[in-house]
Order: sequence, then C-alpha cells, then structure tokens
Amino acid sequence: MEYRRSHLSGATYFFTVVTYQRQPLFDNGANIKLLRAVFREVKAAFPFEIEAMVVLPDHLHCMWTLPEGDA
Repeated sequence: MEYRRSHLSGATYFFTVVTYQRQPLFDNGANIKLLRAVFREVKAAFPFEIEAMVVLPDHLHCMWTLPEGDA
C-alpha cells in the first residue's frame, strides 16, 4: 500500500505514538521525567516546536511544527 503524505516546509503535524503491546510505560513519574528529558535532548539537536502533547499511560498524541526549510 502506498501512503500519500504531505511534506511541506515548516508544516504542523499531528501524530500518535503507541507503546509496544500497549504497555503502560507512561503511568509513573520516573518514566514521564525520562520522556521529558528525551524530548529536550531531541529538540536541542533537531529544532521543532511542540504545539501540543497529551501523554496517556500507553500512548501519546503530539502536534509539532517543523522549522521553515524542514519537511
């Protein structure tokens, strides 16, 4: 199956990430703290804006905006 995807410079994307076998990895403070640290590290290397994020025990919803010139 071929998916059609938009690749626009500076676009905003909404996506969902689900943990392997829906394990509730984000149901404790230690893992949430680790998730925040990882996001900070990735943002430092690859600038983008986090417009919104919802973290649930077994998945997260994100809305990110990429910088101009990035698609």
